Amino acid sequence: MAAGAGALLFAVAAVAGTLIDHYDGTLHVSWPPLLAQWMPHLGPGTLPALLTAVAVIAYGPPLAARLSWRRLTWASWAAALAWTWSLALVDGWQRGVAGRLTTRHEYLSGVDRFDDIPATLRDFTRHILIGPPDNWPTHIAGHPPGAVLTFVGLDRIGLGGGAWAGAFCVVTGASTAVAVLVTLRALGAGRAARAAAPFLVLAPGAVWVGASADGYFAAVAAWALALLALAATRTVRAPRAAALGSGLLFGVTVHLSYGLTLMVFPAVAVLVLARRARPLPVLGFAALGFAMVAVAFLLAGFRWWEAYGLLVERYYQGVARDRPYGYWVWANGAGVVIAAGLAAVAGIRRLPATVRGAQGPGRGPRTTGRGPRSADRTVALVVAAVLLALLVADLSGMSKAETERIWLPFTLWLPAAAALLPARDHRGWLAAQAGLALLVNHLLLTLW
Repeated sequence: MAAGAGALLFAVAAVAGTLIDHYDGTLHVSWPPLLAQWMPHLGPGTLPALLTAVAVIAYGPPLAARLSWRRLTWASWAAALAWTWSLALVDGWQRGVAGRLTTRHEYLSGVDRFDDIPATLRDFTRHILIGPPDNWPTHIAGHPPGAVLTFVGLDRIGLGGGAWAGAFCVVTGASTAVAVLVTLRALGAGRAARAAAPFLVLAPGAVWVGASADGYFAAVAAWALALLALAATRTVRAPRAAALGSGLLFGVTVHLSYGLTLMVFPAVAVLVLARRARPLPVLGFAALGFAMVAVAFLLAGFRWWEAYGLLVERYYQGVARDRPYGYWVWANGAGVVIAAGLAAVAGIRRLPATVRGAQGPGRGPRTTGRGPRSADRTVALVVAAVLLALLVADLSGMSKAETERIWLPFTLWLPAAAALLPARDHRGWLAAQAGLALLVNHLLLTLW
């Protein structure tokens, strides 16, 4: 019923959006609620995508249950890479990978303006608004400079151009699934992480991970949380080094996207679930790492808070001025349904009962402490924290449309909720995940 409600939400958003767009054209998306064009097509990635989906559905659950942890993490990354690459190549190499980050709105269009990086950073905020000469392209203006500096760095080491940029986003973005697994296991939910692994691999959001910079952003944020969990639970040999690394990655995260400051919600959930009475050393080293990145940008002349204020003004200089809040505040959820998948929606329905400690059908014995029920509660609380971040982002009005891509750093965590579903149904739900991604990628030409 929950999955059906998610599908119904998408259908209503599609019909209502089409009617609104035909009436006044204020949505500014070609196929509401998604930024996409109706274009049924096949491509070189079609057969590999089908084979990957069948393999994960057939062998994913038993392999996830019995592989050693190290092998499971590597296998999950490899499978996520195969899935994401295949989906990207359904649109062909140029249209699906090499050309995605080279349009006039994207980061690569501004790379050649960073010949003098310190000088460009000092002047970065002067080019955010539309009006002054040489204002930044949409995506550069809409993000802190850490995003475009990533591609400047790739260019400087000889990996310039759309092909390398797209490949970088796919390879890093696919590692998000592994970071989620590491986080859950560190928090004592290793059994649930194993159950979630195939769902994280076959996340429909992989359609937009390959190839968009938001897939890369998702990976950085996810590994920041994973290192925080390892440090807070002291399940790593050098917890202070892990905490410092987490802080560094969180510093990078908020300089990749302003909206990723909302990762504070799952970060707090991780610290609470770590169950440590004295988190101060971990927080101290994490804060140090974060400060190192923040101070580096500040000394370079970039003031985050000043740039964000200008971004809000730039946001409403564009199509966001026309896009109706009253539609997108609920239609954004349809984008989440598509990116997270119906299995995630079905799992999310079980969050309240799981947090309360109720036992769902087919979930095994009722246990206490760090047993199965506690592991499920850990998954539920992490997913609930991510949903809270999404709710704040939605209500802010700064994410009207394109959330199937923009919210990847959050929605790629949601398939973990499928671990709460009865194990006997997992293959069916995996088929639903894969089928949704394949339908979207073969019926629509997704943009950005």
